[in-house]
Amino acid sequence: QVQLVESGGGLVQPGGSLRLSCSAAGTRISVATTGWYRQAPGKARELVASITSSGRTNYADSVQGRFTISRDSAENTVYLQMNSLKPEDTADYYCNANWGGPDYDYWGQGTQVTVSS
Repeated sequence: QVQLVESGGGLVQPGGSLRLSCSAAGTRISVATTGWYRQAPGKARELVASITSSGRTNYADSVQGRFTISRDSAENTVYLQMNSLKPEDTADYYCNANWGGPDYDYWGQGTQVTVSS
C-alpha cells in the first residue's frame, strides 16, 4: 500500500520561509515523478513544482526563484523549500507521486500554508 504523508505547513509572516515534506511509504519515491500542487479557496488546484526520477525540476512562474523542490532518496522524502513567502502563496499544498500511468498515481492528504501578518 503506497502512502504519501505531507508535513511542514503552518502560519508564517510574509517574507518568511517554510519547508514542506512528502514522505513515501510502501515504495521508493526516487523512481517517481513527484509534484507539489496547491489549491487556494475558490481556485483550481495548480502545479507548483515537480521533480522527475532523473532529477529534472520544473516550477510554476509564480514561484520560480523562491521555491526549491528536492529529494532525499535515503529518507524516501521529497521537500519543497519555500522562501520569500507571499500572502498569495496561502493554500492547501498537496504532494503527488506518479510511478507511470493513472494506476500508479497517488496523492497525500495535504498540508495547509497560511501567509499572513
